[in-house]
Amino acid sequence: MTKKTILACTECGSRNYTIPANGNRQTDRLEVKKFCRYCNAHTVHKQTV
Repeated sequence: MTKKTILACTECGSRNYTIPANGNRQTDRLEVKKFCRYCNAHTVHKQTV
């Protein structure tokens, strides 16, 4: 079973996307610009804990 990383919208806080977790430990959180269906716009999504 693989671990998953959850991406949350920085504007509304909804957790929209899941991606496979990287095997290596990262020191900083991933930030990706993706479409948020609740904001109806492309916003920055950050990795949650």
